[in-house]
Amino acid sequence: MTADLSGDQAETFVRVALANVAREYPYQLVHLARHAGDIAPPHRQHPLFWGSYDWHSCVHMHWTLARCLRLFPSFASAVNITRHFDERFIPAAAVSELDYLQSPDRASFERPYGWSWLLKLQAELELLVQSGERAIAWRDAIAPLASAIASRFVDFLPRADFAVRAGAHSNSAFALLLSYDYAQTVQHRALLAAIADRANRWFGRDRRYPADYEPSGDDVLSGGLCEAALMVRTIDGCSFARSFTDWWDAFAPSSPALATWLAPVRVSDGTDPKIVHLHGLNLSRAWCWRLLRNHLPRQLHAAVDAAIDAHVHASLRAAVLGDYVGTHWLVSFALLALTDPETAT
Repeated sequence: MTADLSGDQAETFVRVALANVAREYPYQLVHLARHAGDIAPPHRQHPLFWGSYDWHSCVHMHWTLARCLRLFPSFASAVNITRHFDERFIPAAAVSELDYLQSPDRASFERPYGWSWLLKLQAELELLVQSGERAIAWRDAIAPLASAIASRFVDFLPRADFAVRAGAHSNSAFALLLSYDYAQTVQHRALLAAIADRANRWFGRDRRYPADYEPSGDDVLSGGLCEAALMVRTIDGCSFARSFTDWWDAFAPSSPALATWLAPVRVSDGTDPKIVHLHGLNLSRAWCWRLLRNHLPRQLHAAVDAAIDAHVHASLRAAVLGDYVGTHWLVSFALLALTDPETAT
């Protein structure tokens, strides 16, 4: 199976991430303008999370930096990461982000993908604090923003009668997976309960998942694998299965359909902003397989190990050497794929 993240790989990821968060343009601004004066450059609109093409990518580039710093606190890039967080993660910038989030008509801004990545970032900072006091200021700066987003999830999830199963950014299972990490790290019991309830209601009865229907043309995620990885975390709250093994036995695709999850997807054009999503699909599949492997029947382990290697090999290079339409976000997915479940949040 693919080796864990190495120090050299982490240095490469950090170089890409630091370049991304300092690059203001091109920038895809997702913004509801309420009047003519309600438009500003990215660094004014989002004084903390500008750069890296869009808001959510900037958030998970910072997660990349925080995760690499935690895993390799003494590597050469640590100084550059620390300097960047000291300059960017200041209370005034975080307050502006919270004001933006709480302004009228923005209740669904970055829901759920950006919300979940912000919570994932905050969970990483919580862990980073355990190994160094320097991160306290960074964690505390965005704590109110994370708290507000967690509250929004707790309010929203009971109203979400239906999951978004598509492999796009709006995928429900992926968002709950990342948010669960935050809820578990800070012991946010209301959010843990809300996530378990939705996972149970949305996915508990699923049978013979049609994996051969995946992927769609610009999927960044496997809806089915994200769902399975979420059920590993939340199976104790499922009233339709006694264990994950029972749930998987009912959910597992047929052998021909399962084969589509085990083989990497070809990416025909890595410079196309949508087709390049398929590199993210390959890397996120590898991540999900790693989360799932030890919970699956033993006879699947060899095939899953081979699939992890193949998916990482297919798309790792694109994460650091590809076009900016991919590199502005792909290193985060590569970092997920190369991080053992035991060391991940």
